[in-house]
Amino acid sequence: MTNALEVQDLGVRLGAMDIIRGVTFDLPRASCLAVIGPNGAGKTVLLRALIGALPHTGKITWAANTVLGYVPQRLDIERDLPLNGRDFLRAKAALTGSSGAMQVEALRSVGLAEETLSMPIGNMSGGQFQRLLIAFALLGRPNVLLLDEPAAGIDAPGQAQLNEVLYGLQAGRAMTVLLVSHDLSVVYRYADHVLCLGRHGACFGPPRSALTPETLYEVYGQPLGFHVHDHT
Repeated sequence: MTNALEVQDLGVRLGAMDIIRGVTFDLPRASCLAVIGPNGAGKTVLLRALIGALPHTGKITWAANTVLGYVPQRLDIERDLPLNGRDFLRAKAALTGSSGAMQVEALRSVGLAEETLSMPIGNMSGGQFQRLLIAFALLGRPNVLLLDEPAAGIDAPGQAQLNEVLYGLQAGRAMTVLLVSHDLSVVYRYADHVLCLGRHGACFGPPRSALTPETLYEVYGQPLGFHVHDHT
């Protein structure tokens, strides 16, 4: 299997509502897929179906020896718990059998200083906590990383730093990355492929062909201008 992931006619139904219908795409190894679409289009549902957390119809095929790392949009943990970053990572390390060296490697990969781990997670900035979540997901050495709006709630400089971290992981580790994003400039700059989820269907392709005014209108249901500036 030359692809990291092959999806055929995927459907997800929650209650009486079809959230996702007829989604088909192939994702090559070591590439980046950005999933875009309006609120309620099923982006989070898609990721949860891909990791096996939701029942679905159709076919999802991961490459052999795939190890998944997942960073959810929201973590069901109280930020005011008396828990620091080090304890947070140690809990995952105990489950995955990750050594101290692996924890250090994960922190280095996301650019998070080790002394930051002494901070209670509630005192961390949005960017620091998001990097901690990515380091958490990297324990166990996944070769596929799924992230649901990783830059949500982070200021612009923090978002730029986080985007560089994700790009570095993909390039440095030949990792396959799937991320949900609302920032079309980030999608255009970093993604190799785009999956557009709309209320009337889905489309898949490289950014230059997928992010057309016509496609964006179909996905979002309103005119949406998007301009790309190429710099030499």
